[in-house]
Amino acid sequence: MLTLAIDTAANFCSACLWDEASDRVIAQEERDIGRGHAEQLMQVVETVMRSGGRDYADLGRIAVAIGPGSFTGIRVGVASARGFGLALGVPVLGVTTIEALAADAVSQATGPFTVAVRGGRGQFFMQDFEPSGRPLADARAVDEAAAHAAIPEDARLLVGNAAADIAERLAASGHKTPALIDRATGTIATVARLSAVSSHAPVPLYLRGADAKPQQGFALARADAKGGEPAR
Repeated sequence: MLTLAIDTAANFCSACLWDEASDRVIAQEERDIGRGHAEQLMQVVETVMRSGGRDYADLGRIAVAIGPGSFTGIRVGVASARGFGLALGVPVLGVTTIEALAADAVSQATGPFTVAVRGGRGQFFMQDFEPSGRPLADARAVDEAAAHAAIPEDARLLVGNAAADIAERLAASGHKTPALIDRATGTIATVARLSAVSSHAPVPLYLRGADAKPQQGFALARADAKGGEPAR
C-alpha cells in the first residue's frame, strides 16, 4: 500500500510517499519554514508526488501528524489530509508528534526517556517512555518552570525541541543531564510508518485549550424575529 504522509504540526512542512510492502520511502520533502504551512503544503505534496513518479490514484492511505504542536499548523495538515482522503476514497490515520519523536529516539535510547516539545504560553508537552518506545504515562502539559522537576530520575535521554531548555534547568539545579535529541517533530518517514498501525482518527490533539475565549462580560442584546425590541 502506498501512503502519503503529511506533517505541519511544528516548524516543518513535510510530506513523503512510503511503500508499505517494501518499507521504502519513495520520495520525501521536509522544509523548515516556521510558519506559512497553508501556503506551502500543496507545493510540498506536489513535489513529492512528482519526484516519486506516482499519481494520486495510486495512494491507499493518508497519514497526518495530529499534534501536539502549532494550533494553526495542525489544522492545516488535518484539513488537507481529510480532503485528500475524501477525494480519493482512502482511509486517513493520525500520528501524534510525541509518538513519532519517541519512535525515532528508540535507536539511541539506552534507558527510559522523555519527549518534551514546546507548547507555547509557558508550557511544555511531555510524555515518558520505556527504552522500547512503549509509553509509561499519558502525555501531559507542564509549566516550563517546573518541567525539569517532572523528569523521572532514571531518564537517560531527553527528546524534542524543549529538551535543551530542560537540560539547562536540570544542570542549574545540580542534577545529572541526560543526552539530548533536539527536534520539534519526528521524521516524516516515521509518521508514514506509524500510520500503518495507528488507531488515531485524523483529529487535532490539543493538550491545552485554545487561546481564543468567548466574551463573558459583554454581549449584544438579541433582536426578536420581527425586528422589534431586543430580546433580554
